[in-house]
Amino acid sequence: MDFGIGLLTAQRRPDDDRPASEIYGDLLEVGKAAERAGLDSVWTSEHHFTDDEYLSGTTPTLGALAGATDEITLASGVALTPFYDPVRLAEDAATVQALSEGRLTLGLSVGYLDFEFENFGVPKDERTDRTEDAIRLLRNAWEPGPLEYDSEFHPVSSDAEVTPTPDEPPEVVLGAIAKPAVRRAARMGDGWCANEMLSIEDIEHRKNDIERVRDEEGIEGEFTTYAIQYAFVGDSYEEAWETLREGYFYQQRKYQEWGGEEEVDELPEEQKEELEERALVGTPEDVVEGVEEYREALGDDVHFVFRPYAPGIDTEDLIECVERLGEEVVPRL
Repeated sequence: MDFGIGLLTAQRRPDDDRPASEIYGDLLEVGKAAERAGLDSVWTSEHHFTDDEYLSGTTPTLGALAGATDEITLASGVALTPFYDPVRLAEDAATVQALSEGRLTLGLSVGYLDFEFENFGVPKDERTDRTEDAIRLLRNAWEPGPLEYDSEFHPVSSDAEVTPTPDEPPEVVLGAIAKPAVRRAARMGDGWCANEMLSIEDIEHRKNDIERVRDEEGIEGEFTTYAIQYAFVGDSYEEAWETLREGYFYQQRKYQEWGGEEEVDELPEEQKEELEERALVGTPEDVVEGVEEYREALGDDVHFVFRPYAPGIDTEDLIECVERLGEEVVPRL
């Protein structure tokens, strides 16, 4: 198994009055800590027009992480594809690939929040077609020579050359939950990204489906499943949970608010209990035991992404957790 850290969101809780420069500076420190700890990847996330300033500039942030690190894989989990001009996305991703000397994994998704589509002026019913069109354009744009692709949504000449040309094209992984979207990842991606909403059984079922689709359709090449789950390491379960809990619940409330477009003051107790049960928190031994359940169900060919980053957690505590994940958890796995 490989192991990453994420999702870096740069959110601020209502009581956080730090300047954006400090929040983003701390974000880079977390990325550097992940590399020092020997982790394999660091992941950003993306949303737009939110009241807590959720990270919107994915490729600039990945470019900054490229300059702050030397070896760790830089990944987006995920960029919301319909909101991008696909040619500019191809250029920006290729630029990050060059700056990082080939360390970019470009995670993409179709998006889901109505207010994002409305504010970008993108019809939501075009999100799947726009995403598939962008993936095809990206693949062609990263090859030497003319684009040789007629985009349905961008009037670019097929004779145009998109630069820079990466020495090695970035991997494209697709975030998905629904069966058609997961199968799109199987057919069009180099990997599939499973977020914390999915149980181990959910991931196993979808992973098996991906393998079946690729086998039946004769799709060759390496394919990686990425599993993301909240995690935090402390000297005890109580300490780790106390540190993660409020930021974790805050993020889950926000996701529900944005999806339902109405304020969520408090999560139901039953949901809180379920979220606590899913999170991998506690001593290093506790977290190892939790990851082993993923390994038992999914095998060793999975890239596991720990998610300790949540708004309101002190940066020093977060960096200590990242270091302990790299030094006390991963070596046991």
